[in-house]
Amino acid sequence: MTDKPWGGRFAEKTDQAVEQFTSSVAVDRQLAKCDIQGSIAHCRMLARQKIISDQEATAIIEGLEAIEKDIASGTFIFSDSLEDVHMNIEAALSERIGPTAGKLHTGRSRNDQVAVDVRLWLREESRRTIEGIKALRRAIVAAAKDNIDVIMPGYTHLQRAQPVRLAHHLMAYYEMFSRDARRFKDGMRRINVMPLGSAALAGTTYPLDRDYTASLLGFDAVSANSMDAVSDRDFVIEFLASASICMMHFSRLAEELVIWSSSEFGFITFSDAFATGSSIMPQKKNPDIPELVRGKTGRVYGALVALLTTMKALPLCYNRDMQEDKPPLFDAVQTLTACIDICTRMFDNFSVNHEAMRQAAGSGFLNATDLADYLVGKGLPFRDAHACAGKAVAVAIEKGCELQALALDELKQFSELFEKDVYHFLDLEQVADKRDTYGGTSRNGVLSRIKEAEKEIGQA
Repeated sequence: MTDKPWGGRFAEKTDQAVEQFTSSVAVDRQLAKCDIQGSIAHCRMLARQKIISDQEATAIIEGLEAIEKDIASGTFIFSDSLEDVHMNIEAALSERIGPTAGKLHTGRSRNDQVAVDVRLWLREESRRTIEGIKALRRAIVAAAKDNIDVIMPGYTHLQRAQPVRLAHHLMAYYEMFSRDARRFKDGMRRINVMPLGSAALAGTTYPLDRDYTASLLGFDAVSANSMDAVSDRDFVIEFLASASICMMHFSRLAEELVIWSSSEFGFITFSDAFATGSSIMPQKKNPDIPELVRGKTGRVYGALVALLTTMKALPLCYNRDMQEDKPPLFDAVQTLTACIDICTRMFDNFSVNHEAMRQAAGSGFLNATDLADYLVGKGLPFRDAHACAGKAVAVAIEKGCELQALALDELKQFSELFEKDVYHFLDLEQVADKRDTYGGTSRNGVLSRIKEAEKEIGQA
């Protein structure tokens, strides 16, 4: 007979290589606090239902609380031979209080035990993620407010397209990360479902009060199907999907910051504290922080694909394959948390080259659409106006000047509708501020959205 809690029907000891291969304690020890939290709630419920005595419950709870202190202090020793965090804690409890420890597992299995642990852990991490994104959104809004009067080129196909306010560009990321926060918040509804009482797969014969356990642990609902409850990792996959989308947003932001900080663009300069140098080229100042953020996106994508692949062909109910859910989840959460923090700090660690942005916005015929819009305002159909503006651009390219540098008589070659007021129409600020529909880049529109955003963050 073995010394395992499940060893009753086994005649041989587990091979040491098998113990090492199957052990998950090096990873799932992160769940220790949640495991104890779930066990205490389960114990209180057992006592309330008279399944164990109040005295037994007191001994179990005091033992678990003492173990939690040992784990927190770093004096607790985890053993691979005990497979996982649950059995390590149970064995330690048995050493402390004796046979009464064995009563804690009444009416539950490690299958529903690990499910509740992961849900408790991920619920807290989701809250932290939402709060972190809130701080990031606040930093974006502050940067937008500080740069409300900076005009820059807006791009399509990475080609200069139309002038926009830098504040408007930054607030686009505010919208992205706001959607991320809402996704994580919505995902909490699927996370916050209590699986305890499902036992191994079929429920239990004991008169458990699952609603009471759920209330102790702060769950909003109780799982409705025991087979689904122990084999469900949708909530983990959903979190990883939300994390992947969030990292995609970080990667897009990082890409732009890398480009903007290049000598070719010169739109921003990172502070020395947020840049690195080269071991061979003394002049280099590298944007390693956004580059690493961009690179770490792949790790989070990988976590999502790894778990989807693990789960894609598993029959009901629990299978040991599911032990592999935690390494990608833990790594993705750690990576996402680090990126949220460093990117929030990054907004205070780069300066904007206002003049470089303005010069870029003022060249390349970014006001060509406005030249066409001017003619539309004079009654010309847009397609005809577009053709006139295109001809004007061709002449300006040939002369090596911008549209506003063309003389009025030159513009009249394309349409007699052009008058002196066209030059005011082509002014950079005018080009931006005429786009005053809700969601546009006008100064008033952007300021209005910033005020809305400040209110949203305050209420979140």
